[in-house]
Formats: sequence, structure tokens, C-alpha cells
Amino acid sequence: MLMKSRLYEEVKPTQTLVGQGVGFERTRRITGYLVGTLDRFNNAKRAEERDRVKHA
Repeated sequence: MLMKSRLYEEVKPTQTLVGQGVGFERTRRITGYLVGTLDRFNNAKRAEERDRVKHA
């Protein structure tokens, strides 16, 4: 029979992740510009983003 280690029973500090709870937007590169949203671009630039190959 294996015994549990005392180290396992000690209280572990709470783990906080870097950036946890921080919202973010997707950043895209459209004709040389890094953008978060497409609302300021014309139809041609919107079509460029829509027609791109999506990599999984």
C-alpha cells in the first residue's frame, strides 16, 4: 500500500494566470495594416479578409 506524501496534503498557493480576465480582440493584417475590427475599411479590404485561407 502506498502512503500519501505530506507535501501533497499541504495547501497549494492559488494559481493566477497572466492575462486572466483581460478581454482582447483578434488582430488581423489587412493590406499592411494591423487592425482589430473591419468597420473602418471599404468593401475591397473586407473581401480580402473574407477570401483568405483560414489555417487551423
